[in-house]
Amino acid sequence: MRIMLEGKGEKTLFFEAEQAKLLSAAPLAVRMRPRKLAEFVGQKQFVGQGKLLNRMLESDCLTSLIFYGPPGVGKTSLAAVVANHTKARFHYLSAPAATVKDIRQVIVAAKDRLTTAGQRTVLFIDEIHRFNRAQQDVLLDDVESGVLILIGATTENPYFSVNSPLISRSTVFRFEPLNDDEVLELMRAALADGERGLGKYEVEADQKALKFLAVTSDGDARKALTALEVGVMSQAPRAGGGKIRFDLAIAKESIQQKTLGYDGTGDTHYDLASALQKSMRGSDPDATVYWLARMIAGGEDPRFIARRIAICAAEDVGNADPMATVLASSAVQISEFVGLPEAQFALAQAAVYVACAPKSNAVSTAIWQAVDEVKSEPTLRVPKHLKDSHYRAAKQAGFGADYKYPHSFEEGFVAQEYLPEGVSKKYYRPTDRGHEKNIKRYLQKLESLIQNSKTYEREKK
Repeated sequence: MRIMLEGKGEKTLFFEAEQAKLLSAAPLAVRMRPRKLAEFVGQKQFVGQGKLLNRMLESDCLTSLIFYGPPGVGKTSLAAVVANHTKARFHYLSAPAATVKDIRQVIVAAKDRLTTAGQRTVLFIDEIHRFNRAQQDVLLDDVESGVLILIGATTENPYFSVNSPLISRSTVFRFEPLNDDEVLELMRAALADGERGLGKYEVEADQKALKFLAVTSDGDARKALTALEVGVMSQAPRAGGGKIRFDLAIAKESIQQKTLGYDGTGDTHYDLASALQKSMRGSDPDATVYWLARMIAGGEDPRFIARRIAICAAEDVGNADPMATVLASSAVQISEFVGLPEAQFALAQAAVYVACAPKSNAVSTAIWQAVDEVKSEPTLRVPKHLKDSHYRAAKQAGFGADYKYPHSFEEGFVAQEYLPEGVSKKYYRPTDRGHEKNIKRYLQKLESLIQNSKTYEREKK
């Protein structure tokens, strides 16, 4: 890899064999970056024979791209492959360090290159989500006109972190975490490579140790290769050129502990919250506990978790088991006053209770329908007998005069209109599940009393 400075804050990055000395000082994960597409591991959904990105590179018909995914899955490596493959000039900018001036310098150079030599320019922006809106806007015209081919790499959802106009001008490639076999393939390649990897050392690697690193790295190749390098190189001085044993104990020391990838404001945050709520709604207590554990171990705010449980209790359980909302409310209070780690017990209790409770969204459906009608239909006026009558002018106007107090009647109920005359609405339709079946029976009884009252009034007339 050669880095040539062409202006303040601007770098041109491409692979060349004679720059092995520069690479030798880099970490293993950087040294082992693929030099060509055939060496790239993972992302088979768009990299591979006949796949979209291969076709774009083979035809040298590159358009602007957004590489989106978690760390250590090959975004920068694939950009480097593109740099080595394309006939266009390749520029690199790191968004946290770059300025608008840096971008404009690249654009000026790109225009000069295109007009004088007919050569196009690829601008790779690492962590493009760190560019503010103004910096992103500077790129729009030249990306659209084809002066620049943009490749942006981001760990955050570009549909939220990148300007919509840039998204519309780009092809978004979503990178997935590498599977265990792919991480193992990269580690074995590093152990065998005598030029860039660890092949110059006599390493005897236990397959259980490599498997442990593959699993513990959680799809992050950089993490696995770094742990492998630490485990091998920390023993090299003592080995004195002899065999280096990389066993399970060394692997565990090298990576210390599994680090969960968790972004408290990004996709992981919302995906796990969604999985938790859908598992509770689906009445799967085991899945519920797993997703809850992921959120707790990832450092999620317990109050956020408690709110999701409370929402599910009210929305998906409702009156089928009113105790679910009570328990969820308690979890909210306990999370507020106690915090983790102790709050995890109350969170788990409430989440499991909600998951195991009978389900009904009859209340949710009722309020959704009512709110929709309130917003879209003519506004209904409060009937005169239901209006507030606790002031002198109200009584003079006759407000509340014809109101019938239910407790003055047998059953604590009396038939009267609670909506304007002639208006009939049916929002709440209780199910036959859990406690709601009792509510349903009671409402049916009241309906019978209403019908009897109407019959009596008709006969009286």
